[in-house]
Amino acid sequence: MLLYRARPGRRTFRPAPDRLPVSMSGVVAFGAFAALVAALAVVGELHATWFALGAFAVLCAILGAVSRPVAAPLIAGVGWLFFNGFVVHRYAILEWGGAGVEGARLGLFAAAALVSALPAALPRRKVRVQILPSLHRVRSTLD
Repeated sequence: MLLYRARPGRRTFRPAPDRLPVSMSGVVAFGAFAALVAALAVVGELHATWFALGAFAVLCAILGAVSRPVAAPLIAGVGWLFFNGFVVHRYAILEWGGAGVEGARLGLFAAAALVSALPAALPRRKVRVQILPSLHRVRSTLD
């Protein structure tokens, strides 16, 4: 039996996607941001530039798309820790650059993760579709 979802008022059905739970989203975010920091180090972009900030925001959006909306603060927090520790201040040193600057970065990461996770949380009605065996299969099993 397959589960499909349809938005209210529409007749199109789409398979129900499975989203990562919050704890697994944190683990995946930790590994993904570590890989991003390594990739930025290879490229030579471990500086607080728009390129690095944009790369972190895009990764937050990608992780938000495969996670539940409740996981957006966790994804943003992990992204901010890696961005602050390895890109802005380097050498894994966390420092506070002021509430305005750090709040804006954390807000950008949280907004990117939440905006990409919200379409999956829109209300949909569940429809069960039972796969009927084909006539050829029925004949072969009766023989």
